[in-house]
Amino acid sequence: MNKNRELKEAKVAEIKEKLEKSKSVVLSKYQGLNVEEDTTLRKNLREAGVEYKVYKNTLTILAAKELGLDGIVEYLEGPVAIAFSYEDVTLGARILNDFAKDHKALELKAGIVEGEIYDETKIKQLATIPSKEVLIAKLLGSIKSPISSFARVLSAIADSKETAE
Repeated sequence: MNKNRELKEAKVAEIKEKLEKSKSVVLSKYQGLNVEEDTTLRKNLREAGVEYKVYKNTLTILAAKELGLDGIVEYLEGPVAIAFSYEDVTLGARILNDFAKDHKALELKAGIVEGEIYDETKIKQLATIPSKEVLIAKLLGSIKSPISSFARVLSAIADSKETAE
């Protein structure tokens, strides 16, 4: 087997592993970003724990087909960067979407969330969902609020009884 084929097979295996390991994957068109903008985007993603890579589309297509993700193939045309989120499903989409608001050259194309193909609209909807930590904080706040109110009412009743005596 020639060296070039071995390298390509290794890349396909690498892409396949990342696709399997990721909770979500976001494809974006990055053509038109200058070096400074691209560096800033990559830094933001790296700091959040999102891996951002550019692979040859043909190799990505091979990996996707091996995993039964044929629906993503139609979005792998032209220059495509891939953001792999390993922890938070919404994180990669949220960072890319926020960056795209200020940098019109960046376009979200599609994605994969836990094995399901998402088009651009669904990816943008995913980007609007707050992080897991924010959602938990909101839930705890909504649970705590009625309990606090009830405790204040009981305290007021106890105070009024003390005053009456």
